[in-house]
Amino acid sequence: MTKEQRRNLFKLLSFRSAMKTLIIYVSCHHHNTEKVARAIGKLLNATLVTPAEANLDNISEYDLIGFGSGIYYASMDKELQALVDRLPPLNKKAFIFSTRGMGPSSIYHRTLRKNLMKKGFIITGEFSCKGWDTNGPLAYVGGINKGRPHEKDLEKAREFAEKLRNIHSSPSRGL
Repeated sequence: MTKEQRRNLFKLLSFRSAMKTLIIYVSCHHHNTEKVARAIGKLLNATLVTPAEANLDNISEYDLIGFGSGIYYASMDKELQALVDRLPPLNKKAFIFSTRGMGPSSIYHRTLRKNLMKKGFIITGEFSCKGWDTNGPLAYVGGINKGRPHEKDLEKAREFAEKLRNIHSSPSRGL
């Protein structure tokens, strides 16, 4: 094993043993967001919960917390946003992810991002991909993006998780 391979293995093992990650997500209808949460969570060795399952008493035990949902009528899930409103102020790293029918994720993440930052979270990344959407009038035409997220989308989610892992396992980041 080369010196660089040992260093990379050490980083990976250090991350898994030191970085405790929680992903809180909401996935309705077609389980689009759940697929993305599982792809990200597997790479980060994360605990996955819904807002109803999240224990606010032990959330401070986690080093990195992901928040994800589908986009419903141009907004992230109300249950997820209500959970963020109930959180105590925390100085934690966080990331946001979503699945959507159309439109730019930066607009859809805006309110959640702002509310997390008000609670002291440092947003270290955001990810979004298209998902099968049959909300509202789209149901009458069979929806849009059927089959999404597909394997290519999930691979991009894993790449996003790899970037998060690299950021948070880097000694220069103070983690």
